[in-house]
Amino acid sequence: MKIENIIIHNMLENFFQLSLIVQLIIIYLIIINIITFFYFGIDKTRSTLSKKRISEKMLWFLTALGGSLGALGGMYFFRHKTKKSSFQAGIAIILALQILLLYFLFS
Repeated sequence: MKIENIIIHNMLENFFQLSLIVQLIIIYLIIINIITFFYFGIDKTRSTLSKKRISEKMLWFLTALGGSLGALGGMYFFRHKTKKSSFQAGIAIILALQILLLYFLFS
């Protein structure tokens, strides 16, 4: 068996040993971060094509809902909103608050 298969098997085994609420939170965070990542990409594409943009409120909303890692990933992958230091700082603060929240919820 390949090492990659062993690692994936162990990760899945550990995932299914978690409580249902923790599993749901992990799945939610994965989904919201993927959505947020692609919203940044869509907004970048629309900006280069001079089309109607996704509002910053929507990007902030998705970030605040738990998509802060997706927002950071999208910013740097698509090179979008990286020159706005206030945007970067805001997302970093939201990420730090979300990490603290998860820490206090699960400790």
